[in-house]
Amino acid sequence: MSMPAANRPFDPANIWADYQKLMAENPKLRVREAAEKLGISEAMLVASRPGATLLRPEFREILESLGTLGPVMALTRNESCVHEKRGVYPAPEFSPVGGIFHSRDIDLRFFFKPWHAAFAVREPREGDHRLSLQFFDHAGDAIHKIWLEEGSDEAAFDALVERFAANEPYTPSDQPMPKEDNLPVDQVDKEAFLQGWRDLKDTHDFYPLLRKYKVHRTDAMRLADERLAAQLRPEVATAVLEEAAKTGTSIMVFVGNPGMIQIHTGPVEKVKPLGPWINVMDHGFNLHLRTDHVAEAWRVTKPTEDGDVNSIELFDAEGELIAQFFGERKPGKPESAEWRNLLGKLEEIHRV
Repeated sequence: MSMPAANRPFDPANIWADYQKLMAENPKLRVREAAEKLGISEAMLVASRPGATLLRPEFREILESLGTLGPVMALTRNESCVHEKRGVYPAPEFSPVGGIFHSRDIDLRFFFKPWHAAFAVREPREGDHRLSLQFFDHAGDAIHKIWLEEGSDEAAFDALVERFAANEPYTPSDQPMPKEDNLPVDQVDKEAFLQGWRDLKDTHDFYPLLRKYKVHRTDAMRLADERLAAQLRPEVATAVLEEAAKTGTSIMVFVGNPGMIQIHTGPVEKVKPLGPWINVMDHGFNLHLRTDHVAEAWRVTKPTEDGDVNSIELFDAEGELIAQFFGERKPGKPESAEWRNLLGKLEEIHRV
């Protein structure tokens, strides 16, 4: 889900003055929320910050440089969920459409088509400063952020900024965000699509299958029989995390947006509700999920060469994917009995 399009011109001085007034009145307001109140995109607000440096859109080369920063915090979010991991960026592996970072700590899938701008940001904080790299799409929504922390290499950050600084002002994108070309559900070749689903050999082939038949994800769930998908009550969003923590089950948590997917693999321990949020507050992994945004939840089964792989998938009111939960698994090995037991219990309790 994207924020509303900016409805005021990009005038950094005026935007920054208005932002200062807004923060004086609402000191706990997050940047994303402030941008929305100001009628601009988050990218426009970041670009107006005096301590922000626009970087040249040499995204591959920037990503290749991230390992020099040492241990950092990686953040990927959408409208309803924030996913934070701490670690050192490994060397990226590129594909024709994007690529991956893959380590136990930093596990990302990135897709370059929506990417538009990158900034290095130095912002004052409590007598010191906080450093970050921030990437935005054509709508001005954040794709990914990297926050330097204690132990990060500030000299490497400065070298990266010096190498990639654009030395020109930011220009908001006039390109529309790419949209998926989905068919109305009654026009989908249901039998061919479902047979393709039953014939899957790898979970990664599910998205290409959706694109082949032009099926929206939630339409796919409704077309499926109960072996392939079963609808669950939205409360399962909290229950899956609490039950995983209670049983010590190692899980995978996927959160993304059109330009980035970020993955946690491992146990979750400190699971805490706060208002509408369910939070994971572990040492290397934090998650903040708006449970009141969960309009639909599904148990989804994807056949593979290693047996069925089952997930819980959460969607907002517009049918946008919020988060996915899997049991921890490796290629060549079947899904864990612990995850299947947990999932069976949740489905029994929360099945619609």
